[in-house]
Amino acid sequence: ISEMLVTVCSLATLRTCFPILTWLPRYSLAWLKMDLLAGLTVGLTVVPQALAYAEVAGLPVQYGLYSSFMGGFLYCVFGTSKDITLGPTSIMSLLCSFYVGGDPVYAVVLTLMCGLTQTAMALLRLGFLLDFISYPVVKGFTCAAAVTIGFGQFKNVLGLKNIPRQFFLQVYYMFHRLPEARVGDVILGLFCLLFLVMITVMKNTLGSSEVTPSPLVRFARSLVWSFATVRNALVVIAAACVAYSAEVMGCHLFTLTGQTAEGLPAFSPPALSETTANGTHMSFSDIILVSSQTEGCGLAVIPLMGVLESIAIAKAFGSQNNYRIDANQEIFVIGLTNVLGSFVSAYPVTGSFGRTAVNSQTGACTPAGGIVTSVVVLLSLAFLMPLFAYIPKASLAAVIICAVAPMMDFRVLPQIWRVKKLDLLPFLVTFLVSFWEVQYGIMGGVVVSVLMLLYLVARPEVKLSSGLNFPATEYLSAFLRAHALHVSTPRCVVLDCHHVSSIDYTVVNELKDLLKQFKLHDVSLVFSRLKVSFCMSVI
Repeated sequence: ISEMLVTVCSLATLRTCFPILTWLPRYSLAWLKMDLLAGLTVGLTVVPQALAYAEVAGLPVQYGLYSSFMGGFLYCVFGTSKDITLGPTSIMSLLCSFYVGGDPVYAVVLTLMCGLTQTAMALLRLGFLLDFISYPVVKGFTCAAAVTIGFGQFKNVLGLKNIPRQFFLQVYYMFHRLPEARVGDVILGLFCLLFLVMITVMKNTLGSSEVTPSPLVRFARSLVWSFATVRNALVVIAAACVAYSAEVMGCHLFTLTGQTAEGLPAFSPPALSETTANGTHMSFSDIILVSSQTEGCGLAVIPLMGVLESIAIAKAFGSQNNYRIDANQEIFVIGLTNVLGSFVSAYPVTGSFGRTAVNSQTGACTPAGGIVTSVVVLLSLAFLMPLFAYIPKASLAAVIICAVAPMMDFRVLPQIWRVKKLDLLPFLVTFLVSFWEVQYGIMGGVVVSVLMLLYLVARPEVKLSSGLNFPATEYLSAFLRAHALHVSTPRCVVLDCHHVSSIDYTVVNELKDLLKQFKLHDVSLVFSRLKVSFCMSVI
């Protein structure tokens, strides 16, 4: 029996560490068909997005693709959600842009450090730290990031160069240099935006009818859905064809992506040092020191936001599709993806909401679809990189703007107001400060949330419903003295302690003193529905 128990425990441990063992024995041909379709669809989505997000990160476009294939292979083995797709995202790209300064070496070092941090969090089971980042902070950050990313891409729609990355300077210089806008970029960018918005609206409106559709309507819906799913690829391909035709005829109408590195990245340990253009040698410690001086909280904020974004997406789709995820395992696979991703020159990745939604809607049955997606990315790197040089930056900007637009969801504000008005404070702090520096916005929102939490601990309601801890001692004592003892006629007090779950020594000491004061005033302080442990503490 003991041997059987050991075997069962070993199998359970293996399935926990390698979730692929939970679904691989049951894998079927029907699942394979759905995973192939989903993986191919996501692959056609991720290629143009990866190129665009590399622009947001301030890196050459090939680095977006370098960051898009490792996650598919690893998540298939270690992931616990059938829907999640790991890769570059708008938010992580924006955060990276503040840290790497357009230097690929810095980007790879950041990826390695993020991966090591996230892996350590998983092994030490530190996922609870994410609980200190409240929902209003997350929403405030995503809304501000969407505005920052979306507005920042209009410089590419206008064909403007050398625009500062700081948001307020972007606004000023973009309007100041508006007469310098390139007509070709403006026309192409607006046309791409119009097409993307039109297809998205058509997709949303076709599925709104409750009447049973005819075969023709069903065909139209499936056709529009197919176009909407690969709309980014269609826009980028069409724009590249137009740009190539113009270049062949000798007309330089558009700002192009330009020459890109060809072929697959080499699998090798990340370069932890570099020699700058002026001959200065930068060691690993120098890179970390310089980065810490410029964007000091990057090494803390980026790993946390990467984990938070991915787990929030995994939980949302797990709830929608009726399965549960293992948060620590998710943190582990994100960390492992970033560690190994640094060996192929990737910048930090996390779960993508848009591509995960595509994966789920296409009918993915297991994480195996990620392998197909990764193969599509690898094939693009191997054979299509020379063609990517003709992609207009205006078309990539249109893809990004439409991708981040749904993140600007301010409908949450009335909901926060109805539930708890004070929660608007961390939202507003995060949202407003993020326009100065996004990482400071996150830090500011977290600090405000923690201060609010500490205030509630130190100033509990008289109808207690949680633990009594030392920050609340002085407030509770002063409240009872003011309303029971320091009045014209001292009054007895009954404290309902049914929901008091814990108590510390400082509180016990103060309660003993209060009992003496009540006795001196010839009134009673009564503790109702005490727990045994609480009684022993007071005694």
